[in-house]
Amino acid sequence: MAAEIILTGGAVFRGLTAGMAQALAIAGGKVIAAGTDEEIESLAGPGTRRLALEGRMAIPAFHEAHMHLLPFGLALGMVNLRAEEVRSLEEMRRRLRAAAEATPRGHWVLGHGYDHAALDIARHPTLAELDTAVPDHPLFIMRACGHMGVANSAALRAAGIGHNTPDPEGGVIERRDGALTGLIQERALSLITAAIPAPDTARMVEAIEAAGRRLAALGFASATDMNVGMTAGMAEVAAYARAAEEGRCLQRMWLVLAGNPEGIATAAWEAGMRPWRPGEDADALLRWGAVKVFADGSAGGLTAAFFDPYLTGDTTGVLAFPTETMHALLAAYHAQGWQLDIHAIGDAAIEQVLTGMEAAGATAERRHRIEHCGFATPAQRRRMRARGILPVPQPVFMYEFGDLYRRNLGPARADRAYPMKTWLEEGHHPSASSDCPVSTVDPFVNLFAMLTRRTKQGTVMGPEERLSLAEALHCYTWCGAYSSFAEAHRGTLEPGMDADIAVLSQDLTTLAPEEMLSVQADLTLRGGAPIFDRHGELA
Repeated sequence: MAAEIILTGGAVFRGLTAGMAQALAIAGGKVIAAGTDEEIESLAGPGTRRLALEGRMAIPAFHEAHMHLLPFGLALGMVNLRAEEVRSLEEMRRRLRAAAEATPRGHWVLGHGYDHAALDIARHPTLAELDTAVPDHPLFIMRACGHMGVANSAALRAAGIGHNTPDPEGGVIERRDGALTGLIQERALSLITAAIPAPDTARMVEAIEAAGRRLAALGFASATDMNVGMTAGMAEVAAYARAAEEGRCLQRMWLVLAGNPEGIATAAWEAGMRPWRPGEDADALLRWGAVKVFADGSAGGLTAAFFDPYLTGDTTGVLAFPTETMHALLAAYHAQGWQLDIHAIGDAAIEQVLTGMEAAGATAERRHRIEHCGFATPAQRRRMRARGILPVPQPVFMYEFGDLYRRNLGPARADRAYPMKTWLEEGHHPSASSDCPVSTVDPFVNLFAMLTRRTKQGTVMGPEERLSLAEALHCYTWCGAYSSFAEAHRGTLEPGMDADIAVLSQDLTTLAPEEMLSVQADLTLRGGAPIFDRHGELA
């Protein structure tokens, strides 16, 4: 078979065990050979297109194993409050005021991504501070973790939240001296989100496409959207179907239904949706394969559930459900055949989820996942390995939130978080991911975090958990494919694998870790076809 496309003259990372090659040949959407320039050139035919790497690097396209793609796309139209741009209360208020001035009176103003620890006030803004900035619109701003946010008075009224409104199970409506502060945490967020008008299908398709283009420009050809249904219910399923039909879904998607009682997993099952199973069409653009349930919150926001208390806040965090309820949910979804993708960060939440998975009958064939799994104990890791339960971590959390973890939990606990090297050495398959829009989806920041264990402030946390470049790429490619039952088709560049390829602007093997932050993706192929081409090289 003659090659349709040949990549030559650079570094080709085939995979952790296969190592490097000089060149690559593609035909029929698959890799047909990897080897030296001379070996690959011999496969050229009259119609072969050539792409000169010229010192650049080709890798299996990145797989984003845990993000919120649709919410990320929707957030692109919200007020950006991320710490990279907003470090003061006044800058936050200025941005929100400007957004309100451009919004019809009475319509919602939404902001996302603030980090209270990074603000000059070192706390969440208050109800009064938001009211003075935006008095005439319902306003809600979500913290970066997605587990809490602050509402103004108009938003609380729209949501029917008053000073006597009880905390829902697994949620917190914060009060001080009996008065509402505006801070809403964990499952209480559903009171707010229920009052925000849901986007229509057209808007959601636009969001899926916009998010996909951002990912393609960073080298991603596949991704996981966690918790589908929490913004607009079953309409999100229809939006994904329409996006795929119209060619506006750019990544191969592993889709995870919202499984909390307020989610759509039950409605989806009753509507006839069934989990994708190994052996079915692996090339399907949309595979609905898993259900997500929240067990706790975030370590940065003091709501991840631990056995030992935080150093600040006089709390051990928040369990979303009593153990009996959680175990019943896991047993029910396991029996239906879904992969369980369960959010658990603190060791107490991990214990609750792990015992529930064990009781449900978890096996290596089912590949149940503990999402984040930031603070698992050695004993918990051994039990996960015995059942084939996968950790799905976000190394970038150490870069973005590591110093806050140290403040909240102390160095001893914080420095052991997200132990990528340990997981690999113990035989786990930790799939690197971002939890975007919680953290940046930029894979080169995540690679930097895996290589250095360094925070934004320069603190090195648990240096023994640093990975080699090959290990970090393995976690971001093959492990992600494995987490969604796709490792036989994607995650390496061996013959017969899908030609899902990212061409990077530089050869990563020649760079210092700090230089990783300036790398770009020049080209992203999905099945041999460009979904992003910075320089028009295959136009």
